[in-house]
Amino acid sequence: MRLHGYYRSGASWRVRIALNLKGIAVEHAFHHLRRGEQTAPDYLALNPQGLVPALETDRGVLTQSLAIIEWLDESYPNPPLLPRDDAFLRARVRAFAQVIACDTHPVQNLKVLQRLRDDGMPSSAVEDWPRWVIGSGLAACEALIADRGGRFCFGDAPGLADICLVPQLANARRFGVDLAPCPGLLAVEAACKALPAFIEAAPERQPDAE
Repeated sequence: MRLHGYYRSGASWRVRIALNLKGIAVEHAFHHLRRGEQTAPDYLALNPQGLVPALETDRGVLTQSLAIIEWLDESYPNPPLLPRDDAFLRARVRAFAQVIACDTHPVQNLKVLQRLRDDGMPSSAVEDWPRWVIGSGLAACEALIADRGGRFCFGDAPGLADICLVPQLANARRFGVDLAPCPGLLAVEAACKALPAFIEAAPERQPDAE
């Protein structure tokens, strides 16, 4: 398999963590987002959205990080990234992941911020936008794990929720979001960052890091 990504892409980061947790080795192809390499015709043939990640498999190409991760979890079941025998808990994990991957991350990425600038929004407002988006998203995530009983978001082993959380917290710091109201999330992050799968997936450990 070949994973197309970018070292600082939060969505690519999620897939790298999942691959590491599963112990799956893949080839890597890098596309520099700030240089627009994701819009090259050969890459658009793989992913018509012009986004990363994309995973080339022997059956074709998969896009969207959550879809890729769930496919990995179903194709390589151990260790599980979603609860196997509790449909309600599985839905809670997916809900947490979607707060980040669907409602928080997409509206604070480079493409959106550039569109705000192009539409004439003052720079101060553009800078405030991601802080508000991320802060409100993480506040919801903090509440969603208020009853957690393990080291990670939903138990004593890392899974889909934790995979989404760690990159989003890094983005939060990059945009200057106050994380003091999120002690539960920070405790989970500390547990994740002690694991090799998370350490090796970090942006600064990638060959294309700048």
